[in-house]
Amino acid sequence: MDRMRQENQTSAERLRYPIGRFNAPASIGPQDRAQWIEQIANLPAELRSTVADLEASDLDRPYREGGWTIRQVVHHLPDSHMNSYTRFRLALTEDKPVIKPYQEAKWADLQDAKTAPIDISLILLESLHTRWTILLRSMTGDQFDRAFVHPELGVVDLQQALGLYAWHGRHHVAQIAAFRNNNQWR
Repeated sequence: MDRMRQENQTSAERLRYPIGRFNAPASIGPQDRAQWIEQIANLPAELRSTVADLEASDLDRPYREGGWTIRQVVHHLPDSHMNSYTRFRLALTEDKPVIKPYQEAKWADLQDAKTAPIDISLILLESLHTRWTILLRSMTGDQFDRAFVHPELGVVDLQQALGLYAWHGRHHVAQIAAFRNNNQWR
């Protein structure tokens, strides 16, 4: 019985975290940052491609039992990444600013996240990531050492945040891809 429960937990964990949980490397260098910047730059096209031929009824199905719908995941990405972009700008212009967390689950439960056409968020993500990538590519190593203070996580330097958000985008695209594979889409 314990083995079956463990296998079910492992399966549920794989559905929730198809690329695994984020683990920041002990040491982050310029190559890591360059790779993560490219992942952030490429996310909008990857997301658009992953949802390209889904029907509205598909978008309103959860990617896993108890999870958000595909539509909510798509709308969540620009919500989350706008917050991160703002945190980067605050950390670059203030000395360790204390940022305000937001209730992402409550944001995903708002009517626009549940019903709005996804193209709105795909366009928003494209514009946001274009701007964010310009900022990221202009930053020096010293600027990536700047940090903000998260009330729950403590001090977060910008290179850690960069790695987290590069993972975050890949994580959600992988959830949608897993949903498609599990439902045997084209």
